Amino acid sequence: MKGVLLVNLGSPESPTAKDVKPYLDEFLMDKYVIDVPFLLRALLVRGIILQTRPKKSAAAYAKIWWEEGSPLVVISQRMHKKVQAQVDIPVALSMRYGTMTILKGLQELKDKGVTEVMLMPLYPQHAMASTTTIVVLAEELRQKHFPEMTFTNIPAFYNKPDYIQALANSIKSHLDTFDYDHLLFSYHGVPKRHIRKTDVTKSHCKIDGSCCNTPSPAHEFCYRHQCYETTKQVVKLLGIPEGKYSQTFQSRLAGDKWLTPYTDVEVNKMPDQGIKKLAVVTPAFVSDCLETLEEIAMEAKHEFIEHGGTDFMAIPCMNDGDEWCGVVANWIKEFQKG
Repeated sequence: MKGVLLVNLGSPESPTAKDVKPYLDEFLMDKYVIDVPFLLRALLVRGIILQTRPKKSAAAYAKIWWEEGSPLVVISQRMHKKVQAQVDIPVALSMRYGTMTILKGLQELKDKGVTEVMLMPLYPQHAMASTTTIVVLAEELRQKHFPEMTFTNIPAFYNKPDYIQALANSIKSHLDTFDYDHLLFSYHGVPKRHIRKTDVTKSHCKIDGSCCNTPSPAHEFCYRHQCYETTKQVVKLLGIPEGKYSQTFQSRLAGDKWLTPYTDVEVNKMPDQGIKKLAVVTPAFVSDCLETLEEIAMEAKHEFIEHGGTDFMAIPCMNDGDEWCGVVANWIKEFQKG
């Protein structure tokens, strides 16, 4: 029997330092997130970051927390419910970090008689710190606890026409009510070395402005290329001219070389460049979360206005929108038939 496991990032149980600390420990100690030797990672995470960051992160989570719980989890659950209603095979929902574990999700599917699982990380673009860590952990759990199961891994869907159409329609529905000067595509950042590590050719990715536009097998796993390709296809569908949009990368750890340009730096420059009305979309996420609701909708907006901007719109993720849920349901139906 076939079934589906949807996997998103995860969330602490509450916006308190007590719950944020173990969540951050699990997240940051993941070797695919901070990819340095274990002892160095432990020193950095447990010796330095976790001494101060849980309190700060808890305050950030508290600003976006909903009455029902973590926005990411609540939205993912709503999406899961809508998708399940459109298909007739079991669909489970898990998180890579936190208490809604992949182990629980696979066990739920097993209890329903599932032996063939469509594993779908809810990330449009492939990255070590998102897709890879989910696929690797799921396979480890399969071998240890569910040897009778088989997996069909869904590749990054950054350029699938139905995804692009749903994303473009979602963006357009908000831009239709906002007279914007500029549309910024802000993607989650990753260290540059992650791009090179995922280069299957071991030579193509130079992050020099040209490699992402030169066809290569490396693009199957290149986060940077996939982000630019998503932007390229969406603006083409929406008919947005050159000069009225740009792309940046948000969220980074100090002391490391991450993908540039940085969202916060570019947003702060824009008012002096004549951009007074800014719309920001975050296509690395399908569900609104801390990085979209606090980092963009609150912090980036505050900085933009402080630097002379007048109007700011944070375009919501697709979340549990009907078209997006329908796209996912159709992918599941294709898997069911295959």
